[in-house]
Amino acid sequence: MTDRRDLPPLAAIRAFETAARHLSFTRAGEELGMTQAAVSYQIKLLEERVGAALFVRQARAVSLTSVGEELARVSSEALDRLSTAYSAARGHAGGVLSISVFPSFAAMWLAPRIGAFQMAHSDLAVRVDATRAMVDLTRDDIDCVIRGGSGHWPGLKAHFIWPMDCAPMASPAFIERFGPFRRPEDLIGVPMVAPGDPWWTFWFEHWKVAYDPGAKALAGMGDGHLEARSAMAGHGVSILSPRLVRETLASGQLVQLFETLILTGRSYWLCYLESRRNLPKIRAFRDWLMAEIAEEETQISAPSA
Repeated sequence: MTDRRDLPPLAAIRAFETAARHLSFTRAGEELGMTQAAVSYQIKLLEERVGAALFVRQARAVSLTSVGEELARVSSEALDRLSTAYSAARGHAGGVLSISVFPSFAAMWLAPRIGAFQMAHSDLAVRVDATRAMVDLTRDDIDCVIRGGSGHWPGLKAHFIWPMDCAPMASPAFIERFGPFRRPEDLIGVPMVAPGDPWWTFWFEHWKVAYDPGAKALAGMGDGHLEARSAMAGHGVSILSPRLVRETLASGQLVQLFETLILTGRSYWLCYLESRRNLPKIRAFRDWLMAEIAEEETQISAPSA
């Protein structure tokens, strides 16, 4: 039986669909790991197959023709459906949900809560990879990531979680021994868990206090959850995100030394490939996480009784 489908090369369709989304051959190349010239070549092949121009090429910009707009819409829908079907065939529509997360976020926020998601979605096995390593969602076997940054990454859908704000924290025993701490300057010279943490620079710069970690710049525990544990043990003052240690602050194991929170200019984001946004397992985790974040923000902003 003869295949009567008249289909263009998949590589050309991918290059065209990506360029159409970004209206940029350069950004399409960045997303696909191709050069701008390679993207342009694939699109030219497609235009020859179609028999019409798909883009209006200008000096510093491109725009879609009417033919290009229609083909872009259908191509995007088709690639989304193909991606979903392919993932399902590999057992990814159910099966395993793989999440790559900052170790501090994984240990202090996600770990105590992920069991509730697992119980609500018993058809999914959740695998959490707690790492600072940046993963490539187009190549690595990871469904979604929780990372820090601006929220603008080509090819990724990003959902804002909360800002990376910070404040110095210490145990009651440490405060009794080295305090009181009434001014930012009072922290200069006291033991610090991670004096080279960049958040200290943000914090002292905000208060216009000169700070130089000097030879201690390399000292640290490697991640926030370990630094929090060290601070709880009374080994020093640590700079942490209050949202990640909310329960520890509520229990009195740590005390926030100053009320003002300093913004680092970065935020936490949930990210996944735009092309996989309709996968049931990703939608389920996204909806659960966003609901948990919204509920927590409501509790934080609620007035105390």
